[in-house]
Amino acid sequence: MKSRLENLITRISQLGASPNDNEEIKFFKSLLVLCSILFMLAGTAWGILYYIWGEKKSSLIPLIYTVFSLFSLIYFAYSRHFVFFRFSQLLNILLLPVALMISLGGFVNGSAVILWSLICPLGAMVFNKQSNAPRWFFAFLVLVVGSGIIQPWLRVQNNLTAGQINFFFIINLGGVGGLIFLMVYYFVQKKNYFQDQSEALLLNILPKPIVEKLKEEQKTIVEHFEGASIMFADIVNFTPISSTYTPAGLLELLNAVFLKFDALVEKYEVEKIKTIGDCYMVASGVPIPRKDHALVLTRMAIEMRDYVRDHEFSGTRLQFRFGINSGPVIAGVIGKKKFSYDLWGEAVNIASRMESHGQANTIQITQATYDLIKEEIPCMDGGMLIVKGKGEMKVWKVA
Repeated sequence: MKSRLENLITRISQLGASPNDNEEIKFFKSLLVLCSILFMLAGTAWGILYYIWGEKKSSLIPLIYTVFSLFSLIYFAYSRHFVFFRFSQLLNILLLPVALMISLGGFVNGSAVILWSLICPLGAMVFNKQSNAPRWFFAFLVLVVGSGIIQPWLRVQNNLTAGQINFFFIINLGGVGGLIFLMVYYFVQKKNYFQDQSEALLLNILPKPIVEKLKEEQKTIVEHFEGASIMFADIVNFTPISSTYTPAGLLELLNAVFLKFDALVEKYEVEKIKTIGDCYMVASGVPIPRKDHALVLTRMAIEMRDYVRDHEFSGTRLQFRFGINSGPVIAGVIGKKKFSYDLWGEAVNIASRMESHGQANTIQITQATYDLIKEEIPCMDGGMLIVKGKGEMKVWKVA
């Protein structure tokens, strides 16, 4: 029974739908169709109650509303003319509650039924351009003021008892208030959803402390760190390997490796800076300083090396070179439309040289990094290495 009802609601909500509609248009069409049906049911119920309680002429107005909405819906189902359907529904809900209020004798005798007209400008914000909503709201205000002006000429008493008038007050206030609450709740929920999505997207690009700073103040973010460690990891012979894969296959290969590296970044609480092709760059000690920056980054590199050495990726055995250096760096956010958190300084350049001049499945580190980890991690003498712009440098290899 439940599935039948759900199928019926789904079929009804798809009235007027077009195969060319995007998801947003489909949603708004479905929502307006369902809302129009709910209002038709309400109009029928209001009409029946007024008829039973002696207001036979006034009962015709909500029933006319129902009939007019029904014909509008049928026309929309066949023509798929959403603009006309939307306009007719907004005009219907704007004018007929005012007419009902006047026929009942004004604001009090009509149990504030004019409040239903307020749904019109609110609906315009949902289903129409936001810029058109003030026009509908202005029309609502004109009708309210006009109703106040003609109030002295309306009948003083209708056929409803005081209890029946109070009953309609309750359902009118409760109904309109409930709809307004639901609409506001929906928009706040959507706003929070998009905020969460935006923040999640930023957190995929920038470190969390940087995101927090950007939210607090829009200004250039640049910091100097006296002590940090930088690691570069690069696939050996990547060019000939990539030539054997399709583009999709190559992406799958890199994803298989880098997703594991991403998991290790979270495990060791370091910061992934970026990937450049097959190169993976990580930093420790930024944007939050830590004394063990070299130690934790080296331990991560060891786990990365061992994992790559012991696993196949898309049927291929990969070899990586790893290079680590420690020292002062400048970190900051560049760009206004496409943010990027990056590092600059000699320490970064030297870390890159440690990787590019390294050997397969080897973690090559500088003297600066060795001095920070030698008490905890065994290393082997790597001799002297000629580094462009620095000359000879003492290097070590992590065991």
